[in-house]
Amino acid sequence: MTLQEIKTLHAFNAWADNKFFDALEALSPEHYAQDLKSSYGGIRGTMTHIVAAEKLWLERFRGAPQPMLAEKDVATLAGLKAIWGKTGFETAQWLGTMSDKKLQETFVMKTVKGDSFTHVYWQAFQHLVNHSSYHRGQIVTMLRQLGHTPPTTDLIRFYRESSKK
Repeated sequence: MTLQEIKTLHAFNAWADNKFFDALEALSPEHYAQDLKSSYGGIRGTMTHIVAAEKLWLERFRGAPQPMLAEKDVATLAGLKAIWGKTGFETAQWLGTMSDKKLQETFVMKTVKGDSFTHVYWQAFQHLVNHSSYHRGQIVTMLRQLGHTPPTTDLIRFYRESSKK
C-alpha cells in the first residue's frame, strides 16, 4: 500500500466520522446516552470507542501510547468531537512524516492488556479505518432503532463526492 492510498483512507475515515458527528448533533441528550445493549452500550459509548481507538493507534504509531480514553472521560458530544478533531489533525501530521518505504516497516506495540505485537504500519492503519467503519455500522443500527436516519458513509460515496471537487 502506498502513502497516497493511506492518506486517502485517512481522508475517508475523517469524512465518515465527521458525517456521524454531524448526525449525532441532532440527537437529544437522552438518545445520545441511552444504553442500547450494543458493544459499548449505546451511541455515546460506541462513538467514544471509535475516537479512543483512533487516538490510541496514533499514539502507538508514534511510540507513545497513553491509557485508552474512556466514556467517563468525555462529558459531551462536543468534547468528543474536539478530541477527534485534534487526533485527526495529528494523524495527518504523522502521515506527513511517513513514506512509501516507511509504511512497509514494522513497529512493536502493546495492547491495553499488555500483550506485545509487531505490525506493519500500512496494515495497522488499514485496520484502524476498518475498525472505525465496523463501529460506525453499529451506530447506524442504533440510530435506526431510535427512529433517526443515519448518514451514508460508504467508501464509494466518499470517492464519488471527492471526485466532484
